[in-house]
Amino acid sequence: MRIGAFLLAPGFPGQDHTTVLDTTVAAAVEAERAGFDDVWVAEHHFMSYGLCPSAVTLAGYLLGATRRIAVGTAVSVLSTQHPVALAEQALLLDQVSGGRFRLGVGRGGPWVDLEVFGTGLDRQQDGFAESLDLLLAALTGPTVAAGSERFRFREVAVTPAPRTRPHPPVVLAVTSAAGRDLAAARGLPMLLGMHADDVEKARFCAEYRAAGGPVPDAAHLSTHLAYVADTRAEAQATIRATLPRWLRPGLAGYVRADGAPRTPRDAGEYTDLLCRLHAVGSPDDAVAVLARTAECTGARELLLMVEGAGDRDRTCENIARLGAEVLPRLRARVSPGARRPSAEPAGVSRAGPAAGPLGEHVAARAARRP
Repeated sequence: MRIGAFLLAPGFPGQDHTTVLDTTVAAAVEAERAGFDDVWVAEHHFMSYGLCPSAVTLAGYLLGATRRIAVGTAVSVLSTQHPVALAEQALLLDQVSGGRFRLGVGRGGPWVDLEVFGTGLDRQQDGFAESLDLLLAALTGPTVAAGSERFRFREVAVTPAPRTRPHPPVVLAVTSAAGRDLAAARGLPMLLGMHADDVEKARFCAEYRAAGGPVPDAAHLSTHLAYVADTRAEAQATIRATLPRWLRPGLAGYVRADGAPRTPRDAGEYTDLLCRLHAVGSPDDAVAVLARTAECTGARELLLMVEGAGDRDRTCENIARLGAEVLPRLRARVSPGARRPSAEPAGVSRAGPAAGPLGEHVAARAARRP
């Protein structure tokens, strides 16, 4: 079982972009200190929902700001960029990080991004599988060529070569049956979103196997909102007060490339759904909810969206409390007797336990709590 922090760089009203991005960087550093295995960063364009337009760029910065933790993209939107260019960037990060980079990709939605970047709806729809195959070919190397209507170029050498063989880990975001079947056909783990409950995620995993996915199962990833407080009532009150303020303008920022009107999801109702489905409560609640997901779905990694409280101090305290009061118990419950997985690449040293005033404060609170 791996446990990652999922960072969106959410643009909460009243915060300037510098504050938002500084908070996201601080959250990644705190996640390493708190004992998370991975940090995953999202990518969005032209909206306040997420202020990171290049997940690989932010991942590269975070790899330089940390020593042990793996850093991944969740996701790099493949439909808005050239697959070979993305492969080159991934290979570079794989090399210079000592193998700590993980590449998550997805098709994205039918949004205005496709118009701005000139790739068009075809790349997001019928052309996505071809883009994915070209990405995988370039990641594997040592050469790549293409001769289709969408991609046509002579054979070229791919540099740098992968440090991680056969290539850096790749996961595919899946929200549909077509995406599930594509992941199964390519042998890629699925990244499943926060909107789905355990039953839907378990069904996707079973259908993945039925569609020919790897046996034993690929290491699927499940995404969750996670916020802990002393009581469930306190945690849920905080999230219900903060999350809709971000979601209302954030969800309204999705604009279709074809100009068709859309009605954004109701922010209050969506917040209520997330509170019902996810680890928003006491540390005991969080352990129970996340263990149930792991046991029900077979997911091998849980990605915890930790920025829901909306400011730097509460985000970092949330991460520290998850690290001190939830992660050790969750790992022990899901894998009784198992030690925490050691995934450092050669030459990369493990950081120590949560340190500094915040870590000491949280550890002291945990020790006093019965």
